[in-house]
Amino acid sequence: MVKFAYYPGNVARAASIEIEDCIQPLCSTLGIDLIEIPKATSDGGNVISQASTILQHSLVARNMALAENIGLDVMTTCASSHGINCETIQVMDEDINLRSKINSTLSQVSGIEYNGESKSKHLLHVLVEEIGLEKIRSLVRNPLEMNVAGYYGPNMQKEGACSEDNVFSPTYLEQLITALGGIPVNYDLKCQSVGAPSLLTNQSSSLRMTAAVLSDAKENGAQMMVSACTLSHSNLDTYQVKARRITGKDTSMPVIHLAEMVAFALGHHKDRFAQLRTRVLVIGD
Repeated sequence: MVKFAYYPGNVARAASIEIEDCIQPLCSTLGIDLIEIPKATSDGGNVISQASTILQHSLVARNMALAENIGLDVMTTCASSHGINCETIQVMDEDINLRSKINSTLSQVSGIEYNGESKSKHLLHVLVEEIGLEKIRSLVRNPLEMNVAGYYGPNMQKEGACSEDNVFSPTYLEQLITALGGIPVNYDLKCQSVGAPSLLTNQSSSLRMTAAVLSDAKENGAQMMVSACTLSHSNLDTYQVKARRITGKDTSMPVIHLAEMVAFALGHHKDRFAQLRTRVLVIGD
């Protein structure tokens, strides 16, 4: 049994509640014990940083300090949140003055300080490196049996955030898809941003980026896409019709989150998995 302080990110308990529905049963099956971070807040989602980088770093530092208080590393299902966490950890390690300033604020407001003792980990890295693909493969009850495009996004594909995976040419999602009985699809834009933080301020550009990723995956034979990022998942799924209207590209494809894919393959939410298969058949190639 491995244990983590669980940080759901910004949307898993709001617009993307299906992720929260899946993370608990899949972790139970795989022997991952999730401990709630008491009084955790949003990490700012790379939106607050556009107005105040110090405020965003402070939010993250507070969450990490709360995890330190219970003696655990943080695990999140969102690539954006993980990337944001890792960025703050790096900045706080390198900038002593900023760290002192933020800790002074945290001490006054919350009575805690960030000490750099807890690390941030993404669900994907935990599955591949700590649970292991062989164990996951042995627990598969409903093989995917579909052509699946893995979407990483840019936020965790950088030094210090991608764990042992390759920064420029990651393969963890493809390895996991194979272990779950799926056929991984190779396409060029699996790490390209879909502009999630700018969706409300520069929607046209964000939708064009979204359309580019979806159409690239589909042109390379994908029947569905799985996203390692909850924020990007919203763009890729909810806004794909708008993206098609703006660009004229074929963006019609079921998009699910990493937690859903693993939970389905392990035998959870069989009705949802059946619905997903139906959507794949209806949309077609």
